[in-house]
Amino acid sequence: MSEATPTDEARAAVQQVWREESARLVGALTRMTRDLALAEDLAQDALVAALKQWPESGVPSNPAAWLMQTAKRRAVDQFRRTETLRRRTTELGQAREREEAQMPDLDALVDHIDDDVLRLIFLTCHPALSPESRAALTLRLVGGLTVPEIARAFLTKDATVGQRVSRAKKTLEGESFELPVGAQREARLDDVMGVLYLIFNEGYTATSGADWARPDLCAEAVRLTRMLAALAPQDPEVDGLLALMELQASRLHARTDAEGRPVLLEDQDRSRWDELMIRRGLAALERAMQAVAAGRPAGPYIVQAQIAAGHARAASAEETDWRGIAGWYDVLVQLGENPVVQVNRAVAHGRAHGPAAGLAVLDAVAGHPALAASHLVPAVRGDLLARAGRVAEAAAELDRAARLTGNEAERSVLSARAARLRGGRL
Repeated sequence: MSEATPTDEARAAVQQVWREESARLVGALTRMTRDLALAEDLAQDALVAALKQWPESGVPSNPAAWLMQTAKRRAVDQFRRTETLRRRTTELGQAREREEAQMPDLDALVDHIDDDVLRLIFLTCHPALSPESRAALTLRLVGGLTVPEIARAFLTKDATVGQRVSRAKKTLEGESFELPVGAQREARLDDVMGVLYLIFNEGYTATSGADWARPDLCAEAVRLTRMLAALAPQDPEVDGLLALMELQASRLHARTDAEGRPVLLEDQDRSRWDELMIRRGLAALERAMQAVAAGRPAGPYIVQAQIAAGHARAASAEETDWRGIAGWYDVLVQLGENPVVQVNRAVAHGRAHGPAAGLAVLDAVAGHPALAASHLVPAVRGDLLARAGRVAEAAAELDRAARLTGNEAERSVLSARAARLRGGRL
């Protein structure tokens, strides 16, 4: 096996810092330039510069600040070339001269942008955009997902997502980058929460690629949701969303084994669950339920957090209160039509009331158009059929699910279980 070259190491460093810092970079540049499209272009230019320079000069001690400084300098150059932005050129040009007159404090360059990602999310959740465009643009700019990954998350075509992102950025030209206040903030909360949960879900179970999960996305979604909870303490659904994320994220370390292979919920070593995150999640859920007891309605995030809490409170898989979880799923489906929720409800009813009950729930939703290209229905059907003793049918369904999923780790789990069933093991 050949050793990694300096070029390989630099490229890996670029990929890592981009994955971790691209949203903050775009957010800070949007605040500075007031131009979302320009900010994304500048961030991409800085990325290209890193790919060219780091293999020769070495990875800087603060890669994120290097990208920020490079992008800011390119912003100055861009403004200098634009006749209508002379005033901004002067301001940023003077700032650049001061920076170049002395060694810049690279750490300080990124210290002030903690809330820029949240500002960026509120901007991309602007009411002028459709719900689909809001989610797609935020996942692209904040989550750092590629167009194909977003398309899989939405169960739609790559070209459709690409068009949504392009149109959304054009629509937002000239919009304010300030955090909305009062009624405007309230109006955007639902969309912001929806986007944050989409980002979290992509991190929790990646739609494509070799990795079972992308913990960096989960961590970013949790961080942003904590910020949102501080901004909107009057809304119990934000606490519900935070509780849901904390409780689910508490299992991340146990979801893979030492070799990185996926471990399903019922087989996880629960001693590896993050107790601090569980306590935080249950505390957030308690705050939300106190608001519900005072007369506020329980929304879908609070109900989903109750489902996650049912797992978190169980010391072992055998002690899971599946009847209670199935009951919360019954409440959840009353709050809005969602075919994926129905698939998960089928799992819960299969555990609580037997495989036949789960299959009945699944059969009722299996023909939904949104699930036509999804692996979820055959994966759950295969599990329920296996529990019912219909082994051959179960293996066939699991093979079909393996062909449909875009995640390599999940594909290996499904194929391995199908092989075990054919070998006479459940």
